Amino acid sequence: MTTSVSHLRQGLTTAQATARLAADGPNVLPSPRRTPPVVLLLRQMAHFFALLLWGASVLALLAGMPQLAVAIVVVVLLNGGFAFAQEYRADQAAQRLRELIPADVVVRRDGRRRVVDAAGLVAGDVVLLEAGDRISADLELAEAHALAVNESMLTGESVPVRPRAGDPAYAGTYVVEGEAEAVVVATGARTRLAGIARLTQEASRPPSPLSVQIGKVVKIVAGIALAVGAAFFGLALLLGTPASHSFLFALGVTVALVPEGLLPTVTLSLARAAQRMAARHALVRHLEAVETLGSATFICTDKTGTLTRNEMTVAEVWAPGHAPADVLRTAVLSSTGRMSDGKPVGDPMEVALHVEALRLGADLTGEITARNPFDPRRRRASVMVNGRLQLKGAPDTVLPLCRDVPAGGAADAGTGGRGAEGVQEALARMSERGLRVLAVARGSGSGERDLELLGLIGLHDPPREDVAEAIWKCRIAGIKLAMVTGDHPRTARAVAAAAGLLGADELVLTGAELPADDAALGELLDRDGVVVARVTPEDKLRIARALRSRGHVVAMTGDGVNDGPALREADIGIAMGASGTDVAREAADLVLLDDHFATIVAAVELGRATYANVRRFLTYHLTDNVAELTPFAVWALSGGTVPLALTVLQVLALDIGTDLLPALALGAEPANPRTMHGPARTGALIDRRVLFRVFGVLGPAQAVAEMGAFVGVLLLGGWHFGAVPDPGLLAAASGTAFAAVVLGQVANAFACRSESRWIGRLRRPANPLLLGAVAFEAVLLLLFVGVPPVAHLLGGAFPTPAGWAFAVLAIPVMAAADTAHKAWRASDHAVGSAQ
Repeated sequence: MTTSVSHLRQGLTTAQATARLAADGPNVLPSPRRTPPVVLLLRQMAHFFALLLWGASVLALLAGMPQLAVAIVVVVLLNGGFAFAQEYRADQAAQRLRELIPADVVVRRDGRRRVVDAAGLVAGDVVLLEAGDRISADLELAEAHALAVNESMLTGESVPVRPRAGDPAYAGTYVVEGEAEAVVVATGARTRLAGIARLTQEASRPPSPLSVQIGKVVKIVAGIALAVGAAFFGLALLLGTPASHSFLFALGVTVALVPEGLLPTVTLSLARAAQRMAARHALVRHLEAVETLGSATFICTDKTGTLTRNEMTVAEVWAPGHAPADVLRTAVLSSTGRMSDGKPVGDPMEVALHVEALRLGADLTGEITARNPFDPRRRRASVMVNGRLQLKGAPDTVLPLCRDVPAGGAADAGTGGRGAEGVQEALARMSERGLRVLAVARGSGSGERDLELLGLIGLHDPPREDVAEAIWKCRIAGIKLAMVTGDHPRTARAVAAAAGLLGADELVLTGAELPADDAALGELLDRDGVVVARVTPEDKLRIARALRSRGHVVAMTGDGVNDGPALREADIGIAMGASGTDVAREAADLVLLDDHFATIVAAVELGRATYANVRRFLTYHLTDNVAELTPFAVWALSGGTVPLALTVLQVLALDIGTDLLPALALGAEPANPRTMHGPARTGALIDRRVLFRVFGVLGPAQAVAEMGAFVGVLLLGGWHFGAVPDPGLLAAASGTAFAAVVLGQVANAFACRSESRWIGRLRRPANPLLLGAVAFEAVLLLLFVGVPPVAHLLGGAFPTPAGWAFAVLAIPVMAAADTAHKAWRASDHAVGSAQ
């Protein structure tokens, strides 16, 4: 296509863009084919355990036990429906998070630079590209200056291509280097990317470590349930029970002990944590990143915008023999950032230069005939304006190109000079103040050599007000910190010191000083408060790799196009949502909408809380399983002389009725105030501490309360060991045992809120969801034992007054066992610390 110069300079009018958008539709890819909700629901009804339960229900129906068949079907439907609801909810939440990630494009319309949403691009729009931009439509390049484009998303080739004017550029690719002006030729479904997307199905992500661990837990507990069921089948046969009844009895025990509710509970816990993070300006792009965040042991953070406000202002202009307006003019002409319509467009530093130049009345006119844009290796940018070279960049890259650099000398006070002060002294003074320093020069030819130094510009970006508190939280959490930045080492050191990040040994390195050997690099950096300045993208990648090799879980921040590899290499890649490039956001696991370091710390805290919540509801579930299994074990070990305290249907009522909501509420437990005290707890979810607490303390306490209440009611009713109890007495005793388990689980739910503090000393705010769940649990208890048809169906009856007294004792028994265990652990820990 042929594009006129006038069209490039003016672009479309707003009216033309609006008309074309109405005709062609928004610039969005066709939505990928998503699995229908009905199919998702059917999948939850047809996995391995669900198929086992369907088979069991058919066998129960054929054996003449319709109540058990119905109960098993209810188990399948409730668990499958709940799992579907959580999966669908998580998918919808993830879709909303993806839509929140900004995708803006700089275009020229009505002769002015404008920032529009990528969906609003239309054919004929003039797009202005620079390093870090994602190309959001198929384009034809009209001008290209040192342009390099990463087309790996389309071709798989990692080496960037270097298109020229007249060449195409495709949607979905990224600008790696340089600048360009291009005209949109295709949008939305008409792009090359859309054509490929129609032929490709999205690959599924591998399961997270947490999902793998939960899967192992489910399989182990399910295996135990099958083994126990087989053992009871054999015991029932030995006791003379008919084979059909023995099989169904064992099958019911197995069904009751399979923990199908665990996976949906985990999904809810992760999804809720992701939503909490989103409310605190941290978008989780992958749900499993919630878990990894809580395990972070080392955070490598950038400086600008993360520790600082990213509100650059010109603090000082050092201009020996020149007017500050002349220095600002050269700096602005070699920049692309501008203040447009009262809004900043582009790099905040360049916007600050533009604002200060306008304030000083600098002449910013001139015809730009060539441009050599900024890149992270040269660390400078230059343009040809009216036949003269205008250049700005890092002082250590600009000063060697200049002739007659003033070592000192007269400078008019009105020009910003400081008498006999030389350039190196001025540079040192500005850097020590924490200013970001630019050197500005110009030349008479096109080559970047033999230049005239115009002066230095110091820009200020103060630390955020609450960043010191966030850094302190990291320190008490055992998380090491490092500042990794491209700024001058003096500037980086000043900001690190002001923010409280600089370590006691005040180690400040540059990228050039880093050891070539990764092992030596890891050993050098494995300390708190190190500052690494003047880093390249390759340096950041090596830093992430070296720290991971030393066993750290590394979180790495980044905002530039070349930060992508480092963000991928780190365990948690964190991109800036407000100022970061599209490349960084696509490579990251977490996107900070406010670019704030404190948001990272808040996300880590929520990640830790999620890990703790998973352990809480696992403890709650397993404790109940001990109580459910005990009556069958006592019946079998006593050779049938002690009747069954619970029926299979009562066990199912506990699993799918009274236990479900408290477990979910524990999965939404707010963070403990001490969550960020000490190193992160990682490793197996079910460790020795959980196993001892479940099988050595809480489980036995609940079993004793349950069986004590059951036997107590029988003995008060005149029963003796070996006798066959009256059916009415047995039903009342069974109802009592059921009530004891439910009430014991009420105390257990509150005990599981903390692994160290007893119920009466919990200082954090109450969990309203848990209070509501326990209230509903009490209502269900009255329904299951107080409504005669329901109680008769389950195999129990309403407890006697003495039975209720026995059942209520389960609450203080559980509380006492939990308190004694936590007191013993505290004293043992104190003795260990003293030794």
